[in-house]
Amino acid sequence: MPFDFASVSTPFRMQPGLRRLPPGATQLTPIAPGDRTLREKLAVLGAHAHQALLSAPGFDASPALQALGAHAAVEHPQAWSSNGSGHGHALRLGWSVSEGEIERHTGARPEVGACLEALAPPWRLPALLSLAFAEDFAVIDGRTAHIPWLAVCLPSGWAPEEKVGRHFAQVHAPVADNQLLVTASDHLARLVSGEERWARDVWSITRHPRLHAHPARLDPAPWPATGDAQALAERAYLRTEHQTFIPLPQLQQAVFTIHVTLTPLTQALTSVAQARQLHDALASMSDAVLAYRGLTDARGRLLEWLQTRAAE
Repeated sequence: MPFDFASVSTPFRMQPGLRRLPPGATQLTPIAPGDRTLREKLAVLGAHAHQALLSAPGFDASPALQALGAHAAVEHPQAWSSNGSGHGHALRLGWSVSEGEIERHTGARPEVGACLEALAPPWRLPALLSLAFAEDFAVIDGRTAHIPWLAVCLPSGWAPEEKVGRHFAQVHAPVADNQLLVTASDHLARLVSGEERWARDVWSITRHPRLHAHPARLDPAPWPATGDAQALAERAYLRTEHQTFIPLPQLQQAVFTIHVTLTPLTQALTSVAQARQLHDALASMSDAVLAYRGLTDARGRLLEWLQTRAAE
């Protein structure tokens, strides 16, 4: 799904920005074999599964997983099928999991099987879902506003292992200018676990070239101190997240989906209007937000480049 530039607003504010999903809108994106997202998720699950697949002690994610699998099968029957709790078949990848047991099918991709085999049986089904779809997943408890379960391979500068089991407000505590997010936490958790479907889009500009942006593995090198605006823009990426909530009102839970995309900044803008939107939003960011997003040293040259693009 292409990034919706309508979510780039001025003045820039850290806010929920929820909108209702229209009827028929899909929430999951099947991964094609060989896709970059699949490669990066396989690498993370192969080396850092303990930081990606997480559950609070005592939490049973089975009902939410069953609901997610059923949702995936309805939205994308060519990519996923399920015959009930504990089962899922990723048709494009050629593997299925049933009660933790792995089965190989025609056209199976060996690297997927090796990844699943190395995981503890309870995590094989959520891992297969994560590999079949571009989205990362988390469960939100609408009653307590806690996040008791995550399957997040591609975090955007945050550590999933530090968020599992925490209240929504605690999860967003490190975010700059977070007052709107924190004060609305309990209301948001109840809202997204109700009857309606909601979505939001967030964005940032980054110098990091990978979808996987766990803070322990981000390149610590700063933005280059030398070089003109064009040279800096050529090293920058527009990082976006399309986030949706699959409501599970019977459980008073929601499955939170996160679809990360990363596009070279010089290719991400397709119109003068988009360049102007991004320029004005970046210009309106507070010092705290710039520091939080690692943009303090780059903003001047990025604004210069965006101004040039907006004038073309």
